[in-house]
Amino acid sequence: MFGKKRPVNKIDKEQLELIETSQRRIKQKKRLYYHFVIFLIGALFLIFLNTVIGLGEQTKIWGLDWFVFAIFAWLFLFVFHLFNVFITHKFMGKAWEDAQLNKLVAKQKERISKLQAEVEKEYPLEATTLIEKKTKVHKNLTLIAAAAENDVIGKDNQLIWHLSDDLKRFKSLTSNHCIIMGRKTFQSFGKPLPNRTHIVISRQQNFSVPSGVIVVHNLEDALDAAKNDSQPFIIGGGEIYKQAMPYADKIELTRVHERFDGDTFFPKIDTSVWTEIQNIFNDKDENHKHSFSFITYQRR
Repeated sequence: MFGKKRPVNKIDKEQLELIETSQRRIKQKKRLYYHFVIFLIGALFLIFLNTVIGLGEQTKIWGLDWFVFAIFAWLFLFVFHLFNVFITHKFMGKAWEDAQLNKLVAKQKERISKLQAEVEKEYPLEATTLIEKKTKVHKNLTLIAAAAENDVIGKDNQLIWHLSDDLKRFKSLTSNHCIIMGRKTFQSFGKPLPNRTHIVISRQQNFSVPSGVIVVHNLEDALDAAKNDSQPFIIGGGEIYKQAMPYADKIELTRVHERFDGDTFFPKIDTSVWTEIQNIFNDKDENHKHSFSFITYQRR
């Protein structure tokens, strides 16, 4: 019937190897046949030269006419080719070559392993360099941010927009929890936010902060400082978001439906890793100059 596709025959690797082997054998048998034909024609031609024309009648080697030796030479070549096609190829073909190669590779690997063991014994490495660190996802660790359509989140260490509902949501979600941030994000507040434990990541050894604010020097220490919180939040800036995303279990994102110029960005959200579980659209009004959506992502 029209519109019906014929089934496509797929040739797997094993079938392909059988076909290639068959084609190779056919070529070998053809060469053997050509050699045999040439042998017969050559032998008949030598007999013709000797018996009809009389060429070489007086030439004898060990009491035999020279053409007999010529026939023996042709016969030798024929037998050699016959042996090569049916004997040598059978026992020393591709399978034999692969087996020999595998043996050599295995010997080299064994030798390399022994050398490596000797080197490690003489020059031991620390365990942390021998074992690859795997990123551990922290249950309920949440990234919370507001980002434009082009992922801009700020400029000159300041917010670009003012959305009162977004600020209310931020306050509602983060109250009574740990909030983890970079030094510049903390400085943009002016003073600590109420009812939250502030954990600031800074490379500065003597960074001065108000009482109650925790200063650490890397993300791992920040997560350790928040380990007793049921849901700590990462609140910025761009580099901290980027470092924390592999550890996070959830993203609370306010997507502002405009594009802005900025110098700080939220990382791209990989939908193969994150799945959208909630999306609430908010249109612009007298209190909001831009439309926006509250989107929640959960790690798959």
